[in-house]
Amino acid sequence: MKRQKIPPRLSLRSGATPQGGAFCLGAARRQKIAPNALLGGLIVGILLCVALVSAFWTPHDPLKINFAARLQPPSGAHWLGADEFGRDELSRLMAAASSSVWISLLTVSLSVIAGTLIGVLTGFVRGWLDRIVMAFNNALLAFPGLLLALGLLAVVGANKYGIVLALGLAYVPSVTRIVRGTVLSLREKEFIESSRVLGNSELYTMFRHVLPNCVAPLTVLATSMFGWVILAESSLSFLGLGVPPPAPTWGNMLASARPYLSSATWLSIFPGLCIAITLLGVNLLGDAIRDHLDPRMRGSR
Repeated sequence: MKRQKIPPRLSLRSGATPQGGAFCLGAARRQKIAPNALLGGLIVGILLCVALVSAFWTPHDPLKINFAARLQPPSGAHWLGADEFGRDELSRLMAAASSSVWISLLTVSLSVIAGTLIGVLTGFVRGWLDRIVMAFNNALLAFPGLLLALGLLAVVGANKYGIVLALGLAYVPSVTRIVRGTVLSLREKEFIESSRVLGNSELYTMFRHVLPNCVAPLTVLATSMFGWVILAESSLSFLGLGVPPPAPTWGNMLASARPYLSSATWLSIFPGLCIAITLLGVNLLGDAIRDHLDPRMRGSR
């Protein structure tokens, strides 16, 4: 009987690397932070920091009128200039960032919570409830979100909480549709059947096994919605249906700068840049989160 040859042990001192170690090194290389995640996270982080700081401190009072500094260009006293009432532009941009972030967070929270509950319930229960709710949901999806928000604002009134309610209800159908589609793909899985066989109630199965598996698509959607809401809120404020003056928002600052496009261009440039850079950062961060949570995208990276 022949004796089997035992392969020599790999010595780490000799520089040999086990196959598992090579795999771990390759996995570590693949886990490098993507440039879009780094840039998007940096922009969103700066936005959140500015919004937090401006709630307690700004270089000047954003509502204080000073006619002596009316339409003053950027200078040492006013780094980004002053508006038609002599108010500091930098302070107003910082205060507007706080308002936009606060409105966006409340709106996204309202939309995600309401849409998730409706989507999980209709997708898991099915039957006549699903048909009725989704028929109404599809009818709302036929309206553009901004148009639906305009109609709701006409009813509830133009104020901060009216914007949150109007935009939140306008984006609920999108969340409901995505969550319902995820639940429909999950309800026939083996672990759902196992939960039923174990005697768990339908309600327990929904919130213990189905809802946690909806977190990944909801995270990507909520990140994208954050940017959508900032753009929608700026658009409503530009049309005069947002936060009423003199409270600053990027949208109403752009609207008030229209008569001074030729004489005081900084009044329109800086709010526009704030909106554009914020949307860029949110979109980059949302793409990075989607790539990280999607297993198909991981392999391509």
